[in-house]
Amino acid sequence: MPVKLSEVARHAGVSLATASRVLNGSARTPAADIAERVQAAALELGYVANAQAQALARSATGLFGLVVHDIADPYFSAIAHGVQQVALTSRRQVLLASTDIGEDAELTAVNAFISYRTDAIILAASRRETEDPRLSKALAQYIANGGRVVALGGTSIPGARSVHVDNVAGSRELVEVLAHQGVNRFAILAGPPERNTARSRVSGFLQALNDLGQSPAVLIHGSFDSQGGYQATLECLDSLGIKGDSSPGSLRDDDSGSDSGNDSGSDSGNVGAQPLCILAANDVMALGAMTALRSRGLRVPEDVQVAGFDDIPTLRDHSPGLTTYRLPLERIGELAAELALSPDANATAHVTGQVILRESAGAPLAQLRRSPVANRSPDSTTGPKGA
Repeated sequence: MPVKLSEVARHAGVSLATASRVLNGSARTPAADIAERVQAAALELGYVANAQAQALARSATGLFGLVVHDIADPYFSAIAHGVQQVALTSRRQVLLASTDIGEDAELTAVNAFISYRTDAIILAASRRETEDPRLSKALAQYIANGGRVVALGGTSIPGARSVHVDNVAGSRELVEVLAHQGVNRFAILAGPPERNTARSRVSGFLQALNDLGQSPAVLIHGSFDSQGGYQATLECLDSLGIKGDSSPGSLRDDDSGSDSGNDSGSDSGNVGAQPLCILAANDVMALGAMTALRSRGLRVPEDVQVAGFDDIPTLRDHSPGLTTYRLPLERIGELAAELALSPDANATAHVTGQVILRESAGAPLAQLRRSPVANRSPDSTTGPKGA
């Protein structure tokens, strides 16, 4: 049988109310010697405090609810780690839910967190252009009752706080840097159009290309995951007539008029020109794109270049290294948790990043032809550092 609080009080020689105030975290604490006696009695008897009783004493549960899209995605696991770090230092615990298991999974998770009386709910999944009215209503009532809601990116949820990530500026900068490096032909893997993050990043890509007097060779939507990047890339290659096999000099772009039967031994059938660069709306899509290119016998970056967005932690395990726009993902999680703790109902936070040039895109073409992909180079960074 679990040890009761009354047994601890009797063992310490204090009233039940005094023992409760010491062990359940009340602001009304007795003298230090009495508190030490109660804590010693609890330790000796093996007493474990009742979480519900503590919540009543503190008028808070000490719980954060964190909603992510896919916990297996390194983007979300890095953000979750940041949330956890702040939660631990403030003596909170994090409840985690993933929304990739069903259409109403986010609403179900939010309703569960509300029923558990969490102090705050952090929505890490990309927001939709139009929020589910049931979700907005539930969270508006939760906020009215004293709860705090933090969203990553803009949201129409009334009273929600937000961590603003300037995806438009980041994707613009990525294109500008690649263009400065000599890349002059782009295709876009756009992600799901209903998600604000995907639409913002694509908007930045298109704005930068327009400023350069260009338009994308093709723009293809797909799911925000590796499989989405894989399928969208195959569609991209087919629509542009880009074909290849495993032999050197095999690249053929039917739209460019180049001859795949090139016997010159050069590294590309499109001699003297930069390869197409695929801009993916996030890194996991970019990794799926690279897998699709390999499946068609095309080399990265010699035949087709690839760039992503986020700089997820697992990129260190991939070769060739992926050019990307680095966001401080753990810091984003920390900022979200700090907003959840802030007494300022109008609190916001802003995050920027920086372009990271690696082997997959942006290296000079002559260098690509000289250097084998296996020779990994250090990251080359440009642009403002993350905040």
